[in-house]
Amino acid sequence: MKSIVSKAQQYLEQDRVRREEKVKEVKDFFEKPKIFVVGCGGCGNNTINRLSHMELDATTIAINTDKQHLLMTKADKRVLIGRSLTRGLGAGGYPEVGRKAAELARGVLEELLADADMVFVCAGMGGGTGTGSAPVVAEIAKRQGAIVVGFAQMPFKVERARIGKAVQGLRELKENCDTVVVLDNNKLVEYYPNLPIDAAFSVMDQLIAETIKGLTDTITRPSLVNIDFADLKAIMGHGGVAVMLVGEAKAQDKASTVVKDCLSHPLLDVDYRGATGALVHISGGNDLTLKEAEEIIRNLTFELSDTANVIWGARISKEFEGFVRVVAIMTGIDKEIVGSEEYERALETPSLQKPILKEIGAKQEKKVVKKLAIDTL
Repeated sequence: MKSIVSKAQQYLEQDRVRREEKVKEVKDFFEKPKIFVVGCGGCGNNTINRLSHMELDATTIAINTDKQHLLMTKADKRVLIGRSLTRGLGAGGYPEVGRKAAELARGVLEELLADADMVFVCAGMGGGTGTGSAPVVAEIAKRQGAIVVGFAQMPFKVERARIGKAVQGLRELKENCDTVVVLDNNKLVEYYPNLPIDAAFSVMDQLIAETIKGLTDTITRPSLVNIDFADLKAIMGHGGVAVMLVGEAKAQDKASTVVKDCLSHPLLDVDYRGATGALVHISGGNDLTLKEAEEIIRNLTFELSDTANVIWGARISKEFEGFVRVVAIMTGIDKEIVGSEEYERALETPSLQKPILKEIGAKQEKKVVKKLAIDTL
């Protein structure tokens, strides 16, 4: 039996090399799903910047009303929206401006997302451009037939003026996405109280970027266990709120340790046990065994309903030698308003007075956007 196992391992290594050599040839024969990642506003653009340093099988699009920030963003496509409203100076923290800017650029956005099979929409909630434009982008992508997954970062408790706008923006984003993964910045404060605030934002950007990278890799590239696009579509098509759990382990008993770490670090304060679906992605080195992977999945989803749809993928990479990382997205959580009591109370606070939007024709704005879009800033 040992000789059979040894030969199987040798074949596996040889097969892995062959598959890597054939990846480019396979691309010519099989059409892969067209995946787009759209970053809306400053927060979303920061995520796009992170992804630009990763080898990603997806098209990245940066959208902003702030010309200066957009110029600093590296993306496949860059679109300055609302120039006639903001003169390229940003939305001033008003979601109404961000929404209007995106609406007036609808023609350009429809054209950019016309062939998309899956669209990830990344934005921070509570500001102007991201909060206002992300729901519009999601609605356009979904109307054109794509599966739309939102990644929404919620503000810190101390950002009082942003909380009410964030909750309302999240509601609108949820209405236009198949699933919204909500990440609460306050959880980072709870887990890492001594983390500098700029580092906290950086951690969230890195986390979202690596999650999207991991998901796209298991769909588009040969992996230890691939995620079929149809399965991903079934999981993310449940709608509603999703919570992300993240864990890492370097111990000898990696499987149990990483599950404990994962369950101890949800990035949203909700009960995920009512989730209708779970998407689990495991990253490990060549020392990751099938038994360990199965143990991770079993223990991580133990408290979910027997009818919950669970799919998982595993990727082997040299950078994970000696440790394992697990990112789990629990979808279909039955939660109308997400977040802490501070978020709930913010809804009762009178909103800021809406700015007076300069009335301009949609046709005029569309011409301006088309002229400025896509690296002609």
